[in-house]
Amino acid sequence: MPFLKKVLPRGVNRLFTLSVIVSAFATLSANVALGQSPPDADIFLVDLTLTSQPAQVGKPVNITQRKGYDNQPSFTTDGKSILYTAMQDDGQTDIYRYDLQQRTSSPLTRTAESEYSATVTQDRAYFSVIRVEKDKTQRLWKFPISGTGEPMLVLEKVKPVGYHCWLTGDWLALFILGSPNSLQLAHVGAGDTTRIESSIGRSLHKIPGKNALSFVHKRTATEWDIKQLDLKTNQMTTIAPTLAGSEDFVWTPDGTLLMCQGTALYQLKPGATPTWTKLADFSSLGIKQLNRLAIDGEGKKLALVGQ
Repeated sequence: MPFLKKVLPRGVNRLFTLSVIVSAFATLSANVALGQSPPDADIFLVDLTLTSQPAQVGKPVNITQRKGYDNQPSFTTDGKSILYTAMQDDGQTDIYRYDLQQRTSSPLTRTAESEYSATVTQDRAYFSVIRVEKDKTQRLWKFPISGTGEPMLVLEKVKPVGYHCWLTGDWLALFILGSPNSLQLAHVGAGDTTRIESSIGRSLHKIPGKNALSFVHKRTATEWDIKQLDLKTNQMTTIAPTLAGSEDFVWTPDGTLLMCQGTALYQLKPGATPTWTKLADFSSLGIKQLNRLAIDGEGKKLALVGQ
């Protein structure tokens, strides 16, 4: 991966206002700082059949089913578990693992700090998280996925980090909080970052079959696009407009986009005239809003967060 131009200083400015944090919804720490409780949220699991067009969606199963906040699901590389953020009664968050075969959840972190957005690393030996440290600093850490061993700081001088996506074992895409929020590429070995774009959404994903990153660019308050950054040439292109007001999406292995709006799930095949097609509506479950999504490596199971 080429080292892009316009390298930022190693330290990202720590001083940002609570109003910026709240508007970005980068982590729940903003809600806690304002004395607000996050909305109750559960994680639902559905089966996908991608061989049908449009894709077929199975019956949703609530896999957390408790009062409180369960969010930010992500599948392990082997597809056997889902890692997710669970908020405790005191407002502190830990990472839990849901075993798909046993249908049980167990904690992976039990710390005084709060952890969010668990993602398995490229070597499969760790899962990385956004950690809210005791002084409220938000940085990227990693924990041994075996549960044995101490957590390690990944990027010492890069903060405040809101979200992340592993591109290789040594490169990441980061959502950095600021005014505005920005997309930055981080080189772990060097410990520094390169600013790519401003006013982005929280979803960061590699595109299947391509050496490219996808993200949402919020050009205006209402005009949002899913964009592609070619990681070899550094060229940026627009894939498709988002559904109005939606910023969470995932890719299926065959290169189809999935996105939620309200209580419905949609798909889009990128092309000359991309069009969103409704696949399912989950309003009958009493869900008021769908947002975060995660898909397993085979494209057979989809996790969604419902409020």
